[in-house]
Amino acid sequence: MTAFSLEPAQLTWCDELRALAAERLRPLAEKGEPGRVNRALVAELGALGLLPRLFTSGALDLCLMRESLARACTEAETALALQGLGAHPVHAHGTEAQRARWLPRVSDGTAVAAFALSEPDAGSDAAALSLRAEPDAGSGAGGPGWRLTGEKCWISNAPEADFYTVFARTTPGAGARGVTAFLVPADRPGLTGTPIDMLSPHPIGALAFDAVPVSADDVLGEPDRGFRVAMDTLNLFRPSVGAFAVGMAQAALDATLAYTTARDAFGGKLRDLQAVSHQVAEMALRTEAARLMVYAAATAYDAGAPDVPRRAAMAKLLATETAQYVVDKAVQLHGARALRRGHLLEHLYREVRAPRVYEGASEVQRGIVAKELYRTYETQQA
Repeated sequence: MTAFSLEPAQLTWCDELRALAAERLRPLAEKGEPGRVNRALVAELGALGLLPRLFTSGALDLCLMRESLARACTEAETALALQGLGAHPVHAHGTEAQRARWLPRVSDGTAVAAFALSEPDAGSDAAALSLRAEPDAGSGAGGPGWRLTGEKCWISNAPEADFYTVFARTTPGAGARGVTAFLVPADRPGLTGTPIDMLSPHPIGALAFDAVPVSADDVLGEPDRGFRVAMDTLNLFRPSVGAFAVGMAQAALDATLAYTTARDAFGGKLRDLQAVSHQVAEMALRTEAARLMVYAAATAYDAGAPDVPRRAAMAKLLATETAQYVVDKAVQLHGARALRRGHLLEHLYREVRAPRVYEGASEVQRGIVAKELYRTYETQQA
């Protein structure tokens, strides 16, 4: 297949995912508490066989899952994505013992994972991490190790996760080259956390590390090579953040088509007004363009293309900015009813803002795109 058309089996699978989200997942989501981990929802994702696919699917399938779920139940999409984000480093870089202990529980929804990269003073500039991993001769069964001291902030699923993929500085002054990734169970002594009340209804929190012990058995990948673990994870998940955004944009477009068809206004239907129909056409145009870029980036990742960082950044950037535009236009066309608490578009309006910041803000994505463009140009000129 190409990046620009899906096979019939894939289209059928997307339809099935949307139906599952509406019939099985949305009722559980509605019973959850905003800003808290919904363990019943996570468990159902496991029971439906969706969580195991995080570790057997390529980037395109991940995007199709996220887009399809987001179109019908954003909470289910987010729960799935956060399991993948937190556990992918274990799947891709963990030891056999680490994978055996945690991945089956992540897959069946009995363990909640989290990706702990951002800090109060190191959000967009991830290489500026200051969580300290100080050498410790007696860190436990894994032999000499480290003690983690510092803070993490804006961490999805914190403080309720069962384990965290934590990025800490093992070599001071070394920038991105002095960071190590650790798998840290939530019950480690000295690890505490607090929830953060956010605009979007996502489970987000802060973590405090007070000399938390870790050993060589807890390292993901290699010491001082943790930034590679982080970037490998983000390159996979950035296009799928775009897929999440495309799913929300499509949900807003679907709602707008239905509403403008049914709504009587000025002696006809709202859709008959050119000012309305042209806006709807623009919403559809931008949504489809974003979708195609997301699929192209995911296909490039699956093919091992050399330009994945640029494509991933472009896909996330375009899709998240597009979703903001489309949802905002949908709210405007619906009028005051869309601002009422509990309306689909009120929900999407709160949801859609966060992806322009998560996993690299739009400004960071533009920086990545520009850097990769100039690097390619200089290589071609050499």
